[in-house]
Amino acid sequence: MTGPIDRWIRVTRWTPSRYRALLRARGPRSVQFRTRAAILAGAILIGIVATLFALAADWASEVFSDYAHRWRWLPLATTPLAFMALVWVTRRYAPLARGSGIPQVIAAQADPNGATSTLISVRTVAAKAALTIGAVFSGASVGREGPTVQLAAAIMGFTHRLVRVPLRGGVLIAGGAAGVAAAFNTPLAGLLFAIEELASAYEQRVTLLVLAAIVIAGMVAQSVQGDYVYFGAIGAHMPLMSALLVVPVAGIVGGVAGGVFSRLLLAMALGRNRVTRWSRAYPVRFAGLCGAIVAILGVSTGLTWGTGYFPARAMIVGVDAPLWFGPAKFLATAVTAIAGLPGGIFAPSLATGAGVGNLLRGLFPNEPASAVVILGMVAYFAGVVRAPLTAVIILSETTASRGLMLPMFATAFIADAASQWVCRERLYHGLSRTFATPAPSAPAPSTSAP
Repeated sequence: MTGPIDRWIRVTRWTPSRYRALLRARGPRSVQFRTRAAILAGAILIGIVATLFALAADWASEVFSDYAHRWRWLPLATTPLAFMALVWVTRRYAPLARGSGIPQVIAAQADPNGATSTLISVRTVAAKAALTIGAVFSGASVGREGPTVQLAAAIMGFTHRLVRVPLRGGVLIAGGAAGVAAAFNTPLAGLLFAIEELASAYEQRVTLLVLAAIVIAGMVAQSVQGDYVYFGAIGAHMPLMSALLVVPVAGIVGGVAGGVFSRLLLAMALGRNRVTRWSRAYPVRFAGLCGAIVAILGVSTGLTWGTGYFPARAMIVGVDAPLWFGPAKFLATAVTAIAGLPGGIFAPSLATGAGVGNLLRGLFPNEPASAVVILGMVAYFAGVVRAPLTAVIILSETTASRGLMLPMFATAFIADAASQWVCRERLYHGLSRTFATPAPSAPAPSTSAP
């Protein structure tokens, strides 16, 4: 008489056929194994490429800063010409590389595998990287974070094509979010960005492998760049009674300002009026006009060039800044974005938010300056991207101000609501419609008699 253990051993006995079946299902040639290898390899590559792209962008920013300091008036001529050249090259050779890069990734989710030859192709993202560096060279108010998202999604597509496995929408989201994690050295912010902005649904199913891709990309970037905090370890905090006064004002002011920015960009991208018709009929001339505005602002202020990282950091640590910085940076970023240059708005939006916080310091002179500025940044950023959780985590990780988390959460949710008063549609999702592939039209019905 045999017991249950004997029967189990007999049933699960390893035979050559069972071993071959296991190899087919789980071995190196299996779809499951190749998919995991593609995701993990992609995550490592994303961390490396994001780091190299960040170093190149920072170098270009330093070169332009030295140039603008040495030849103060010359950008009045070179910046508009550079805008015109960049827009002409983009429209002529890489039209899918224009703008931030995040709308392209959102649009690519409709057909991930098809997008690897269009929206997130190697050619498109190579042009995106080069043209974004060119925009930084010109003094444009652009950031590298949005383009990094498109680069990261393309890397995931490349690794999947390399091992010949289909690319899923969830993996595309993971690639884009891994780009955010690597760009800011903020793995947790990358995860929330995947759930909140790219997927646009809190119930989005995020697998363990997707989480691993985001964390690995962030860890690779951190190991290469070092364990640093983007804006420095500020450690801001605010008493509860002070927060009750500052949070509602910061949330409403920053959220409304962010909503105005989003509405302006969506109106120029999707609107049908005399200004938008002229900008589409003469895109290079329009880019030159936008470049002239950026140049005038940069030459007259000396602070609105590029990402605005250094003015923003100075305001965060409590340095007094001109009250006009926020509005001036708002205008420089808006005209750069509507000009059609490749480049992101993440970092310029954080700088604009610092300007908003700097304005709020005048209303609350007795409150901690760093905390007020950070709340202004959270509010404006949440108002622009309409991703309050991402805004809070990015600012908490990039300033090491975890003691300010509760006021930041309250500010971000108030700002998200205030932004909707001005602009109902979310910015990146609205812009993604300009990259959507039109559905094939149905054939016209035959008019001949049967």
